Amino acid sequence: MTSKTHVKIKNLSVRYSGTPALQDIDLDIPRNQVTVILGPSGCGKSTLLKSMNRFLELTEETTVEGSVFVDDEDIYSPYVDVTKVRNKIGLLAQRPFPLPMSIYDNVAFGLRIHGKGRTTNLAPMVQYYLELAGLWEEVKERLREPASSLSIGQQQRLCLARGLAVEPEIILGDEPTSALDPISARHIEKSLQNLKSKYTIVLVTHILRQARRLADNVVFMYLGKLIEQGPSEQFFNHPREELTRAYLEGEI
Repeated sequence: MTSKTHVKIKNLSVRYSGTPALQDIDLDIPRNQVTVILGPSGCGKSTLLKSMNRFLELTEETTVEGSVFVDDEDIYSPYVDVTKVRNKIGLLAQRPFPLPMSIYDNVAFGLRIHGKGRTTNLAPMVQYYLELAGLWEEVKERLREPASSLSIGQQQRLCLARGLAVEPEIILGDEPTSALDPISARHIEKSLQNLKSKYTIVLVTHILRQARRLADNVVFMYLGKLIEQGPSEQFFNHPREELTRAYLEGEI
């Protein structure tokens, strides 16, 4: 694996109750870039995303074949600690799920998971991760209020801050703005753009305009197969495959 490749997927196939969801996927995810996975509904985008942190195992009757290498380690090896994998590779879901505690304690919870003990002053770190998520200025005077008092867009950024506090290397986003209004969605987009210098980011979206704004690299899926991948400019302006052109023109 080259230093520019953070995740390398080789011969990956996934079945749900015997039904193919992904078929023989080979893919390199670049380090410190935003990679966007595109494709019509049901094409395997979320399955591909969740293969990268072993969340697929949470679904019954799922069969995974092939390898997913992160920093040269196959995360599907029987010798790998799954908890460490999921700490290293965070997931931002479609809808935010803040913990039933204060804004401050949501982020502190992530820090404690990462081993920051009672003797550590967590306040500067809580501030740091809220700043990274683009939320600090909006909540600094109300840190002891319940997380549920935040708007849904603010809750999503709080969940991002909590996930960053675990100190992952990779951030996965499964349509992380789909439940948000346009202004909140742009806040999340701005946060992700700012974060790519520190993290590798992989996003699933069905919004072409969002993909154009965010993507450095694009992966196009169709019926469980990888059809095309490449730099954003090439993908959108000079697609190689007829299926890709049809998708970009709204024909499929």
